[in-house]
Amino acid sequence: MNKIIKKIEELQIKINSRKPFSKEILKLWQEKLRIDWTYNSNAIEGNTLTYGETAFFLREGLTSEGKPLKDYLEAKNHAEAIDYLLDVIKGDREITESFIKELHALLLKDIHFTYAKGGNGQLIKKPLNAGKYKVLPNHVLTISGKIHKYTDPIHVKDEMEELIKWFNKEKTINIIEKACIFHYKFAAIHPFDDGNGRMARLLMNLILMRAGYPPCIIKNINRRKYLESLELIDAENNRQPFVVFICEELLSTQKIMLDILEGKESALKDYPKKMNRDEREEKIINAIDEKSISISQIIEKIPQIKRPTLKSDLNRLIKAKKVKRNGTGKGAVYTKFKK
Repeated sequence: MNKIIKKIEELQIKINSRKPFSKEILKLWQEKLRIDWTYNSNAIEGNTLTYGETAFFLREGLTSEGKPLKDYLEAKNHAEAIDYLLDVIKGDREITESFIKELHALLLKDIHFTYAKGGNGQLIKKPLNAGKYKVLPNHVLTISGKIHKYTDPIHVKDEMEELIKWFNKEKTINIIEKACIFHYKFAAIHPFDDGNGRMARLLMNLILMRAGYPPCIIKNINRRKYLESLELIDAENNRQPFVVFICEELLSTQKIMLDILEGKESALKDYPKKMNRDEREEKIINAIDEKSISISQIIEKIPQIKRPTLKSDLNRLIKAKKVKRNGTGKGAVYTKFKK
């Protein structure tokens, strides 16, 4: 564990040596960070938005068909929670119960219910109280197939007070390990009706960022390993696998950040590049051949352009007499405008 923490510290020195970061690079990094963090943290909890859909929504504010409104609210709220944390880091606000409740209220803004499995295994609709501790007990079916019960509602306030006291008094361990333990302790209490996993990761990353590190993006593809390492703490009181796992994910985030600072295109290989209007219109015109083509067929050829944006672009091209529309509604087809 000490070896990997040392690697993190050495890589951070390398990152810091490139300060001050240019405004363009910093903007690119922060936008990628906002998308990566939001997508992965929400996906771990079952959000159905793809990486591309998350990126498109956070950039353009437009939704895709067939996805629940709740998934988009979760993406919007999580991104705003990140923005809020970045502002908090600039100040000296401490982690307190009131701050944690405030962050939770932002994370679950306009989300009024969640689904949970009842005793018979059926999904039941549960009301949410954003920014307030739970009043009903909660539990989870672990990776190993066991039912794990979290802190009883009647004891939540006492345990949260103890967690804050521990965090403020503990000075003997490395801040990275301290952030990991805070994550575990918070998740073990599970103080809210919903959003506890996302909150644990937000708060852990607040601690890391305040210490000068980038946030640790726990990737959805590593979800099983993440949950297994958490479960191991409960089963064997062994925190090392979890701390090492978090350190590995933090190292991964650092490497991406350094690659972006060094201008390496490989760091953005999965990052959907934003096309400007001229680029989109060129692709649309190229996609429309002499035959009639529907919006759905255009989307098949250019999947990175979402339907609402495509409709807007097509209307503009029609007005500019570059594209012609025949028919209306779902039966509308498009061809190149012939002079």
